[in-house]
Amino acid sequence: MKRALVIGAGIAGSVVAVGLQRCGFEPVVYEAWPNRAALGVGSWLTLAVNGLRALRALDLDRPVLDVSFPTRSVELYNGAGRRLGIAPLGESLSDGTTTRTLMRSDLYGVLADEARRRGVEFVHDKRLVHAETGSDGTVLARFADGTEAEGDVLIGADGAHSATRAILDPRAPRPRETGMGNVGGVTRNAGLGLAPGTFRMMFGKRAFFGYAVHPSGDVWWFANPPVPYPPDPDAAWLAGLFDEDAGPASSLIRATTEPIVFSSQHELPTVPTWHRGAMVLVGDAAHVASPTSGQGASLAAEDAVALSLCLRDRPVPAAFAAYESMRRARVERIVAEAARTSTHKVPGPLGRLVRDLVLPMVLRQATKSPRDWLFEYRVPMGVTGA
Repeated sequence: MKRALVIGAGIAGSVVAVGLQRCGFEPVVYEAWPNRAALGVGSWLTLAVNGLRALRALDLDRPVLDVSFPTRSVELYNGAGRRLGIAPLGESLSDGTTTRTLMRSDLYGVLADEARRRGVEFVHDKRLVHAETGSDGTVLARFADGTEAEGDVLIGADGAHSATRAILDPRAPRPRETGMGNVGGVTRNAGLGLAPGTFRMMFGKRAFFGYAVHPSGDVWWFANPPVPYPPDPDAAWLAGLFDEDAGPASSLIRATTEPIVFSSQHELPTVPTWHRGAMVLVGDAAHVASPTSGQGASLAAEDAVALSLCLRDRPVPAAFAAYESMRRARVERIVAEAARTSTHKVPGPLGRLVRDLVLPMVLRQATKSPRDWLFEYRVPMGVTGA
């Protein structure tokens, strides 16, 4: 049986390990962090229907559905409280399943737990420092603790700041900051009186804000301040950005009792080298879309399924080339779309006027959302060997 070294135990790593196991490989996942230490990183995210469809191909969707709640569409408002329209988050799957919202830690946890349940081995405290393909086509990985591992393929699923990417191409670009910050929080027992799953987003005068109501009544919110590193990164500063806006943004932030963590948004429009020898990139190691896309987790799942199918049906060099051909155009289009959307989040006075006039008409008149291509994608299942 061929051995696959999977670098990174995040979304892409766990899913590709399950996919490769199903396709006849023996995967081992190597994670730089101690066991579960990375689960506290980040707040919450949405997993779109295209991502759920990819997970369903590997029977991984049920554990995710159990720890998430549906968010079918987004209501859009301006800072004055005027409703601009509603945008669907993709059509439902055949059984009625819709886009879901869940804690990042829960998504990481259930995918890794399910992979372990199926017999995938996870090895922690293994930080990749070097890898090379030998003359026989196998790959040797070296870790910071001095240990080594040998396999038939190495899958770099080690995120936006991927060590594997730098090993493949020392001149590879690094993720760049978008100029916006990213903040997520949960306000307990907010009492907004909205139906669970209601997702609202507001184009505030000074920052962008969004929130969804959890079935418990808690409100899960996020904010995008127009600076990557706030001068005073605390709740009072953040809430003050929304004091002039209608809606609950400032009060929700002030009512949040748990620590609020600020981070910078990153994007990586293109990575010239996705694979070399017996090594290949998946997920954020190969492409980084800003959180505006709402597609980061879904793209990781799509990548993992596509790569597994290609390796099932083709020898390594041809499999990697087919995988890149299948994925590159789509992911780079999404990164570019997210970048365009980010620029519209906090426009000037003229931009706000144009947006408030045009956006309602676009949302009312369109028979299909202009973003439906994001959600309708299906990983080609009939990949065949050359």
